[in-house]
Amino acid sequence: MQKLNNSNYKIKPFSQVTDFHGHICPGSAIGYKAAEIAIKELFSKKSFDEELICITENDSCAVDAIQVVTGCTFGKSNLIFHDYGKQAYTFINRETGDAVRLSMKESFSTDNINPNLGKLRQKVNSGTATNENEAELRETINKVSEGIINLPDNEIFDVQYMKVELPAKTRIFKSVKCSKCGEMVSDHRKRLHKENILCMPCFNKIKEN
Repeated sequence: MQKLNNSNYKIKPFSQVTDFHGHICPGSAIGYKAAEIAIKELFSKKSFDEELICITENDSCAVDAIQVVTGCTFGKSNLIFHDYGKQAYTFINRETGDAVRLSMKESFSTDNINPNLGKLRQKVNSGTATNENEAELRETINKVSEGIINLPDNEIFDVQYMKVELPAKTRIFKSVKCSKCGEMVSDHRKRLHKENILCMPCFNKIKEN
């Protein structure tokens, strides 16, 4: 792997993730660790444009942390979502072509940090919890999240180094009018039906009928 100089880049504190996400939770802590590992392994700075790419295989709380720490966002098209329901993330350094895939270990569980978390959540979600139970849950969540951040990297993720085909850089497409609903749709997302331009929702309705 080609080593870049990232000595001037400091990982953002987890508090900034919490400010963005709205609360502390184990999910955002997992994403924080994934982003931290990716930057260390790829010797990459934060992505101000499209230098770093993330392909996430879930849409969990973790992705908010990845956006904050790495700068990969949907708006820049360097955060790519695959709806696979897997705690797995592939990070690509566009400058070197190096990539690393992080997949959660089967052995990792928040129960290993605090086995009471699941029980407290179940009690609170059942509607039978007292104020003390709810306060204990919040405190436990904070402690578990902190515990995740302090875990060794290899206790959370399996790390696989790879070479991948680089996704194309962002392009600006013109908008065209859907002939059915009248709304504007990006040209590269349009569908054609009997020579009529349709947006995806209108096209899908025709297919269903």
